[in-house]
Formats: sequence, C-alpha cells, structure tokens
Amino acid sequence: MQKTSAWPLAWVYAALIVYASLYPFDNWRNQGLAPWSFLAAPITPYWSGFDVLANLWGYAPLGFWLTLAALRTGQRRWAIRGSVLAGTALSLVLESLQTYLPARVPSSLDWFLNTVGVMVGAVLAGTLERWGWLDRWARFRARWFVPQAHGALALLMLWPLALLFPAAVPLGLGQVMERLESALGEALRHTPFLEWLPLRPVELQPLLPGGQLLCVLLGLLVPCLLGFSLIRRRLLRLKFVMLLLLLAVCLSALSATLSYGPRNAWTWLDLPALLGLGLGTVVALLLVPLSHRTCLALLLLVGVLHLSLLNQAPASAYFAQTLQTWEQGRFIRFHGLAQWLGWLWPFAVLLEALARLSQPVLAKPAP
Repeated sequence: MQKTSAWPLAWVYAALIVYASLYPFDNWRNQGLAPWSFLAAPITPYWSGFDVLANLWGYAPLGFWLTLAALRTGQRRWAIRGSVLAGTALSLVLESLQTYLPARVPSSLDWFLNTVGVMVGAVLAGTLERWGWLDRWARFRARWFVPQAHGALALLMLWPLALLFPAAVPLGLGQVMERLESALGEALRHTPFLEWLPLRPVELQPLLPGGQLLCVLLGLLVPCLLGFSLIRRRLLRLKFVMLLLLLAVCLSALSATLSYGPRNAWTWLDLPALLGLGLGTVVALLLVPLSHRTCLALLLLVGVLHLSLLNQAPASAYFAQTLQTWEQGRFIRFHGLAQWLGWLWPFAVLLEALARLSQPVLAKPAP
C-alpha cells in the first residue's frame, strides 16, 4: 500500500473540525432535547453569508483529503462515496453533540451545507485524479522528496496555516508555557495539588532585541531543516529556502492585517525581525549541503532551542488584547484552528524528527 501525506492531513483536519464545532467545550448540560431533534426543527432566520461559506467550505478540504488518501492507497471504488459518508457522519455527530452545548446552536442547514462541502471536496479530488493531476503530483514528489516524506510533508503544508495565528514574536510558534501554567493553576484551584506546581522566582521578562532576532532566525530554520530532511537535490533546497522566506514574510503580514488592521500589516517587521530573517536565510543556505540525517539531528537541536528561548518570554499586552479580539469576534472558529496549529506544530515537528531518526540512514542529497 502506497504511503501518502493525505492521510495525516485528513486526520489533522478532522480533529480541527471537531475543535471548531464544539468550542468552547464548557457548560455541557442536558437541555431536555433529543440529540437528533435539530433535524426536524425549523431553520433559524439569523443567518449570514459568512455562516454559509464557513459551513460549506469548512468541510470541503476534509472531503478532498479523505478522497485523495483513498485514491493514493488503492481504494478507488469507494473513495468518493466513502469520503462523503464519513464527512456526513462526522457532521451529524458534531451537530448532535452541540445540543448539549448552550453556546452552540445545531442546525439541519449546517449539516446539509457540511455534507455539500464534503461532496465538493471529494468530487474535486476525483476529478483531479481522472485528469491526471495526481499522477503529476506523484512524479513531482518523487523528483523532489525522499520516499519517507509523507508525514513531514503534511507538517510543511500546515506551517503556513500555523503562521496565521498572531504570534508575540514573528515566526514564534509554540509559545505555550505561560498559558499552560495559567490553565493548570485554574484547573487545580481549590485543590491540594495547586501547591505541587513549581513557582518561578521572578516573572517572565520580555525578550531583548537580540533574543527576538535569535527567535526569528531559529523560527525560519525549523521549517528549512524539515524541508532539507526531505528534499533530494541541493538546487531544489535553494529554491525551497527562497519559497519559505517569501511565505514567512507574506503570511506574517497577513496575520498582522487580520489581527491589527491593514495599516499595521508591516509593523512586525522591525529591525530584529528583519535581521533575523536575513541571517536565518544565510544560515539556511550554508546548511544546504548537509545530509538528510544531519538535518534531522540539527532540527531537533534548533527546535528545542527555539521553544526554550521563546517560552522564557511573556506575551505582550497588545498580543493578549489581540487574542481576546480573536476569541470574541467572527474569527472564533478560525481562531481555534490556527491557535492549535500555532501551539502544537513545533512539537509535532520534534516528534517527526525523532521518528525519522530511528529509521535507516538516508543518502546524502545529490548536487
């Protein structure tokens, strides 16, 4: 059976749909209604175009990735029908669970639009297969990447989405320590286990400009090294570095635009960030000749150092205010998806690097 990055992408996207559909996960209660009662209930008149698009297109990638995964693993007969059935069942379960969440309103129209979205994604994947585009992608992947690339490729595809969540430091994915401490303290309040939590002798201090520069540099090196561990040829690695630099700049600007408005699209690109991007690009170019296995080992070192440095600093007051805006505004569902990607992506990269280091030695990249 052929391995494909579509399966991990499908599972990750399904998990994100579950999060977005059941957020905020609190005040669960039995409201005296059957979980399936929404199917016969009248459709609420409080609808907007945003709601329609969110429910329709929110499930389309799930249908696309499920169908693509089935096609790439030889399950062609049931690829489209099975994907539509799985997506429809997932939407039905989640809408039923929303009956127990006072903050959420289940709707038969939601379920219908989700089903249509899954169908659109599944048909698109099937059409691309018939037109030969998937075979072209397979040839492109074989030319660019090593055979063990499916998991890391999925992580590379998720990296741009993770950057859309506003970060306190540009490219600063994985800054979870402060929120984790706060969440643990809140969960253990009024219990004897609260005293077990370690206390810091001093409050977290903002990063100095040199620390910000180093964070940006390391934040760019992490996806570069992840890509180097997959890419076969050195010339392709050079192109990959330039592509990552372009994505980092454009998506950081888009994130700032969504968070602070179009006028502040480039406020994040201060001197430390600019120098960090420049030096990170130079260092990445110097690492191009390294073997795949050396890149994985260096990826572990760079990833741990980046997370350690980043989590020694607090989020700024403006950043905390931005998070509240995202959490309370129309970006609530998108915020949930991007937030978890921004938090967990670096840790998933470390696990992927450890797993691949346990595999047989890979060949040195060709010139």
